[in-house]
Formats: sequence, structure tokens, C-alpha cells
Amino acid sequence: MTAPTRFPLRTQRLVLRPFTGEDLAAFHGLYVRDDVNRYLYWRSQTLDEARAMLGRITSMTAIGPDADQLRLAACLPAADGSAGQLIGDFSLWRTSREHQQAEIGFVLHPDHHGHGYALEGMTELLRLAFTDGGFHRVVGRCDARNAPSARLMERLGMRREAHFVENEFVKDEWSDELVYAILEREWRATLTPDR
Repeated sequence: MTAPTRFPLRTQRLVLRPFTGEDLAAFHGLYVRDDVNRYLYWRSQTLDEARAMLGRITSMTAIGPDADQLRLAACLPAADGSAGQLIGDFSLWRTSREHQQAEIGFVLHPDHHGHGYALEGMTELLRLAFTDGGFHRVVGRCDARNAPSARLMERLGMRREAHFVENEFVKDEWSDELVYAILEREWRATLTPDR
């Protein structure tokens, strides 16, 4: 898979585009929140930490012969149709070339939970993974206490493959992890005429 010829990607209600340095304020506004970072590997980000993290992800724009990561800013459209307010951080990355496997990840600003934006954006990333990327299998993982993320993966048609008990020591505590996955043929079976 190579980067789409033209960014941004558009879904019914979202504009998905690569991150830029101009996203720092909104990016920090997302990752400074304790409720966002609760089930992530890091704690709330300082401005300098967010700047460093954003600096790393601005180059994650393709999955292809020389690139293994796609990290996109999920934005609401502005009045002119361009990318407006940044509300999320959606990612797809290759985990195995040999076995044609990838993983998805998603973070959505809590002010925008419950509106179907994560489902919409991640549906588009699964489409990219299977149609453009040629992947055989896509995985998603979450802390077992993160019920909304687990529900989202189930709504995407992913099946729970594992519940690892106290498999990671994160933020000074043992935590359980859920692993979900979907195969390309299973994804195709979920398609409806409007998808």
C-alpha cells in the first residue's frame, strides 16, 4: 500500500489527513487529558512531550515498500469542506510483512464520544488495510477495562481472540489486555452496499 494519491481522505462526516506541526495545540489538548491517557502506555503529555510525539508521527503517512505506518488526524470538516477541528488520532501500522498483518489504533477526544466518529474513521482504515494494503489480518488491542474500545472493535466486525490476564505492568499496576482481529475475508463479508 502506498499513501493515497491525494489527502485528505473523506468519510461521510470526517476528514482524515496526515498530522502536521500546526496540529500541536489540538494534539496537546487531546493528550494532556487524564481521561484520554487512562488506558494508554503514557501519562498526560506536557507540551514538550506532545511536540516530540507529534514530530515523530508527522512522517507516518504510508504503508508501502519503505514505510510501515499511517497515522491520521481525524477532523470535522470546516465550512468550506477542508479539514477543520481535530478530534482524533487514528492509526494503521504493519506488524508483519511475511504474514501480511497490521494493527489499528484509535484515540478520540471525549467531547466527541458517542457520535460514531471512531466507527466511521476506523471503518475507513480497515478499508485501506484490506483493499489498498492487501493485508490478510488486522488486529486491535485494548486494556480490558476499556469497554468502549472493545465495543468499537466488535462493531467493526472484529472477533475477540484473547484476554491476557495481567500481562502488562503499566503505570504502576498490572493490567489485562484484550486482543481483537479480523481477516480480509471476514471484513468483506461485513460489507453492505453503502459501505
